[in-house]
Amino acid sequence: MPESAKPRVAVIGLGSMGFGMATSLRRKGLDVTGCDVSADSVARFVADGGKGAKTPAEAATGADIVVSVVVNAAQTETILFGTGGVAETLAEGAVFVSSATMDPDVARRLAKQLEASGRHYLDAPISGGAQRAAQGELTILASGSPAAFAKARPALDAMAAKLYELGDAAGQGAAFKMINQLLAGVHIAAASEAITFAAKQGLDIKKVYEVITASAGNSWMFENRMPHVLDGDYTPRSAVEIFVKDLGIIQDMARTAKFPVPVAAAALQMFLMTAGAGMGRDDDASVARMYARVTGTQLPGE
Repeated sequence: MPESAKPRVAVIGLGSMGFGMATSLRRKGLDVTGCDVSADSVARFVADGGKGAKTPAEAATGADIVVSVVVNAAQTETILFGTGGVAETLAEGAVFVSSATMDPDVARRLAKQLEASGRHYLDAPISGGAQRAAQGELTILASGSPAAFAKARPALDAMAAKLYELGDAAGQGAAFKMINQLLAGVHIAAASEAITFAAKQGLDIKKVYEVITASAGNSWMFENRMPHVLDGDYTPRSAVEIFVKDLGIIQDMARTAKFPVPVAAAALQMFLMTAGAGMGRDDDASVARMYARVTGTQLPGE
């Protein structure tokens, strides 16, 4: 494919997820420019063969597709409409693909603002973790206009193993992601409670892990996160503060809908307690450490 025919993609946010996504896009032959607040991250992407930009506006210049891989709604709004933002330079008819987890009402507001200027907005939260991002095997929960999907298709195909098309307007993708986050947060909190309670009982928690992962009480989060506890390794793959944010959004959505979410509320309190104890930037399996410290229970590495 000639250089001029390649879709031009800007990836804003080259963290563990964004860097992998940008790499997947390049591997599929797209023309990719990376942008991040960390100059080192941009330099690393350029050293890998990509292009670099200093601002979102510079990255979006001439882009057909902008993929935003930042943490939350506030950051998304800043890189879109702030000084030096994407909206200053993004061409008419181009698409902004938003991967951040956020309140569906905010996704609808951002989409309305961008679409009013003749650009497209695809609400496209992601799931799968850094390794799947690097392999181009993410799950993407997307919603937006048919035109937004059509314009974003080359990037979506390069980044996702599973693409769910969940509606023709922004907000639906965000709402699906929040249901996933409700379950994910509850499952991490429950797994942390169970493994630490097992330790308090004097059980061999490696054997507990072996038994539970072969039993009905298992969950994907138990299987994925509890090895961090067994190893005493709380290097953040996904930080405690992510679930403080996401379960907080669930509370806001539930309060607006007058819908009770007592189990999610309890999980949020466990993440808040863990963050308050100084572990907010550590791996989210640190909820187990919080239980251990409160109860005087010994866990590996502690």
